Amino acid sequence: MSTSTPIHEAVREHYAERIKNAASCCGSDACCSAESNLYPEDLLATLPDGESAVSYGCGDPITLASLQPGQTVLDLGSGAGLDCFFAAKKVGETGHVIGVDMTPEMIERARSSAKRLNLNNVEFRQGYLEELPLEDNSVDVVISNCVINLSPDKAKVFKEAFRVMKPGGKLAVSDIVTDGPLPETIKKSLSAWAGCIAGALDVKDYQAAMESAGLTNISVTPTYFDDAMIDEAVRDLGASIDLKSFSREKISKTVFSARVIASKP
Repeated sequence: MSTSTPIHEAVREHYAERIKNAASCCGSDACCSAESNLYPEDLLATLPDGESAVSYGCGDPITLASLQPGQTVLDLGSGAGLDCFFAAKKVGETGHVIGVDMTPEMIERARSSAKRLNLNNVEFRQGYLEELPLEDNSVDVVISNCVINLSPDKAKVFKEAFRVMKPGGKLAVSDIVTDGPLPETIKKSLSAWAGCIAGALDVKDYQAAMESAGLTNISVTPTYFDDAMIDEAVRDLGASIDLKSFSREKISKTVFSARVIASKP
């Protein structure tokens, strides 16, 4: 994109600070880290000790995608590269993994880790999800982990994902969605966008955006957060949320992680 939006800038600054301090997406504690049981033990075991420490996701798109050797995989909002590294192990030497992220600090960390891990089938490109730096019909599988919700134009993200997917390709996403409206104070807070909550679409609108992009065979399965994760997110939002009018209990019922699968005809 030729010009970033204020939301892009807020998200970029937020995650640049997170990677500098090795913090999770939602705050100083590891609420969204790989160690918070997002991934199965056998998947975590594929990487050396310490490499799984920096994660910004809300689910496990790798298992969801059922990756196969030889596939080309695109990770939307690849961050420090964790899901790309997992995917690289799954697709093997004959496969290829591309991570796209708009934050330079994330790209730098991911490239450094890939080199240290000696993963030659992974590359990282800086760019916006709304204008992917990839050719049409070039990837077998698109994955993403708690990132599409951060985009100010999710419909365009899905259109771009559809564009770069090969016919018969698969989309496997973990993301934050809502069941019902969020208060306007949260939606308008840039810090809340970066904190994973305010940018979330209602699940019906999320699915409609996917359908409009041309995706089919859409499946959305909810996974509700535990109280500790909700508390961490609320603390990170700070003064941007009025808990008297919108309680933690209501957030836990309104905001959830979704396992999303779709395909390109």
